[in-house]
Amino acid sequence: MHTERSAAAADRHVGDVDLTHWRSRAGRRIAGAWAALGKRYGAMPLLLLTLAVGVGIAVLATWIASEVYDAVREADDVAVLDRPVLDWALTLRSPTGDRLVTWWTDIAGTIGMPIVALGFLVGFTVQRRAWTPLVLLVAASGGSLLMTIAGKDLIGRARPPLSDAVPPYESSPSFPSGHTLNATVIVGTIVYLLLLRQSRVVTRVWTIVVGTLFVLSVGASRVFLGHHWLTDVLAAWALGLAWLALVITAHRLYLTALHRGAEPEPGALGRS
Repeated sequence: MHTERSAAAADRHVGDVDLTHWRSRAGRRIAGAWAALGKRYGAMPLLLLTLAVGVGIAVLATWIASEVYDAVREADDVAVLDRPVLDWALTLRSPTGDRLVTWWTDIAGTIGMPIVALGFLVGFTVQRRAWTPLVLLVAASGGSLLMTIAGKDLIGRARPPLSDAVPPYESSPSFPSGHTLNATVIVGTIVYLLLLRQSRVVTRVWTIVVGTLFVLSVGASRVFLGHHWLTDVLAAWALGLAWLALVITAHRLYLTALHRGAEPEPGALGRS
């Protein structure tokens, strides 16, 4: 059985890249401060605090995105992209294609994505005998959900007309695309956790390719079905990648704190 420290040691590298090595001066200063705090308070509490701060930053970024979107919408620049792309999607539809795309997009829905996340969560936690995958996936999922809710409440954008949509219809606000945002963050976190334990370059490349294609196809499916405008999907990709970057940075700071001497957490699943 591994301790949290030994599990973290195994997660320090992605290929030849040491995640506890910070190239920029600002990164080194922040990492040094986090390592000092980790020695005093423990690495896991610090990870939880970092993620909590990150959620606040992510929600703030969503508000900023909503303000930018409002400014663009007032200038009618959004319509330049949205309507033509939806009109083109209408020409691609067929009964069989509509059913297949609906099935595919449901994988990233409110039922499908939690099942995917839970399956990987159980696998990661059992395999690694550590709480870190649980913390990262739950935080990533919770943050993306808050960003989705905040964005929809702030913008309140109407979805494309029902006459242009494939049933079943959705009634919640359109901006941002929740399916796309959640898929970007959750699948991105899963890909990151997989990369930490993959030694072969070809395996890592295929993991990234498959994860990227899934996220891109989910976003495309939302436009194809007429459930979202293109700009809803583009915003969801941008916000999702920003939050994913914060989650990965929080984990890197956690690894750095443990590597530089923070004590193992008492909540580890086992002992050596």
